Amino acid sequence: MHQTRLDQSADAPPNVGAAVQTTAGGNYRWVICALLFFATTINYMDRQVLGLLAPDLQKIFRWNEIQYGYIVTAFQTTYAIGLLLMGRFMDRVGTRIGYAVSIAIWSLAAMGHALANSVLGFAFARGMLGLGESGNFPAAIKTVTEWFPKKERALATGIFNSGTNVGAIIAPLTVPWVAVHLGWRWAFLFTGFFSATWLALWLLLYRRPQEHPRLSPGELQYILSDPVEPTTRIPWMRLLPHRQTWAFALGKFMTDPIWWFYLFWLAKFFASAHGLTLTKLGPPLVVIYLAADVGSIFGGWLSSSLIKRGWSANRARKTAMLICALCVVPVMFISQLTGLWPQVALFSLATAAHQGWSANMFTTASDMFPRRAVGSVVGIGGFGGAVGGMCIASFTGYHLQHTHSYSLLFVISGFAYLSALLIIQVLVPRLEPALIEIEAK
Repeated sequence: MHQTRLDQSADAPPNVGAAVQTTAGGNYRWVICALLFFATTINYMDRQVLGLLAPDLQKIFRWNEIQYGYIVTAFQTTYAIGLLLMGRFMDRVGTRIGYAVSIAIWSLAAMGHALANSVLGFAFARGMLGLGESGNFPAAIKTVTEWFPKKERALATGIFNSGTNVGAIIAPLTVPWVAVHLGWRWAFLFTGFFSATWLALWLLLYRRPQEHPRLSPGELQYILSDPVEPTTRIPWMRLLPHRQTWAFALGKFMTDPIWWFYLFWLAKFFASAHGLTLTKLGPPLVVIYLAADVGSIFGGWLSSSLIKRGWSANRARKTAMLICALCVVPVMFISQLTGLWPQVALFSLATAAHQGWSANMFTTASDMFPRRAVGSVVGIGGFGGAVGGMCIASFTGYHLQHTHSYSLLFVISGFAYLSALLIIQVLVPRLEPALIEIEAK
């Protein structure tokens, strides 16, 4: 029965997608997108807890800025290594099993922070968290590639990627209350319930489109309406010689660290610049990450909308990314402002622009590579971003320990995206697909 559905999809004319969408309906692919959204939300709740508790934990355990930088670097290091492994792992075992393994590891690691009593203990827990969480984006991007035609992928990516901001919003609304009333250790434990619930739903609801009993033939045909691609697995080393791989990896290397910087140092910045305590950090952080949530969806919608209007993927993606890069630039003036809410306004614009950029950056991987390579390419790009995160974490720790000033860090943040877009334009001026030859086995 499934084979018949596959044959019908393969024989469909190139423009069948539009016809199917208007006559057959079917929206189960958005249920899958919702699962990706909730997984990403939990992912960012788990990683945000340390950043929120950092000012208080530094007092309890007497960390200096350099030691805190080392703890963050431990996460970035295993996250980088894990992205190389997890991307290939997802391509090999598939997203159903791969995603389940990933969230099981990171959930146990997140709760394991409650057992830590030293810099080494926190660094170990962060390292295991980084290893588990490294599977989220390779799995999610691969799932979007399998479940959505190209013209919907940026929007779907923007929607699930907005979970990063929802998680970053929920965390400052809940973690301080839990820490104040139950103790900081419970703040690391309470997300375990959400992870277990998601894991059960994922195993219950997820199958590949071609194997899913709840998917209508019309929607399957729409999902597979792009030109049929071969299924031979692409060796990892065959991806490295291509300019497209380096464009994606360097773009992530230069811009992902800025998001990590916001995630792990914003609470500390507000605590030092404005004396905000744990219970008062919620409102500014909620505003900032709510804006980022809007930016993620808008960035994905913008390029998808332009493509539907007849723009090429190259022109649409890069136009959206340029707009986002320009919106980040004003963050370099944060240090010139003295009021809390003017600073929050610029941070909000910068984080919204980053997430809009990120939605399109992820989608360029599926624009330039076949489905069977997307997980590996996203893993390579994520590795580049995590290596950049390692650099910014160590640099930030040393810089703040010796200067106690964030000014240079904000200047770096403001220029990173335009520089990255210039490099991407030089490497892939037309965002053309990589020509990957597969040896016959």
